[in-house]
Amino acid sequence: MDDIDHIAKKIGAINNICHRPDGKLYAFNTDYIGAISAIEDGLRELNGKAPGTESPLAGKLLVVLGAGGAGKSLAYGGAQKGARVVVANRTFERAKELADKVGGKAMTLKEVEHFHPEEGMVLANTTSVGMKPKIDETPLPKHALKHYCLVFDAIYTPKDTRLLREAKETGAVIVYGTEMLIRQGFEQYKNFTGLPAPEELFRQLMEKHA
Repeated sequence: MDDIDHIAKKIGAINNICHRPDGKLYAFNTDYIGAISAIEDGLRELNGKAPGTESPLAGKLLVVLGAGGAGKSLAYGGAQKGARVVVANRTFERAKELADKVGGKAMTLKEVEHFHPEEGMVLANTTSVGMKPKIDETPLPKHALKHYCLVFDAIYTPKDTRLLREAKETGAVIVYGTEMLIRQGFEQYKNFTGLPAPEELFRQLMEKHA
């Protein structure tokens, strides 16, 4: 890349590359905007609040499963919104590396099942557990989901993962990975064209090809 957006640099991951008229390549991270805005809207729906200046994530305990590109985006975005971030990963070292960057705490994925210091937490799965073809798998057993008020799964194949189905059964608000996918697409469109995305058209096309 010739240049990288300052937020993408902080996150340490990019997913959008724009070829500028001067021939230079400019990189962005739009995943964090897509995921965090979807989670915020889910929390507002839960609390019956209209969009305001303060993020509904502020003060929330956000547990991020996975420390890859999407995990970095969620952890950074959550921290920027005032959430208390916990990063869980298969290898503790990677979890700690990311947690240290966002001022959070780290643990292994095995520890998450028994981690419930408070009720009403927010869970964000960015691992591949539950992705097609292994759709019967889940990163967290159902009994552990009762401590979360909202569960987000970055996986969108399938859209309705086992994690989300079981979270809904426990009474949590669920946020589909397709929301992250389409919302980050809005930002990419803006970066490519300099114009706001035709959001309704995007949603219609996604439903058509789902």
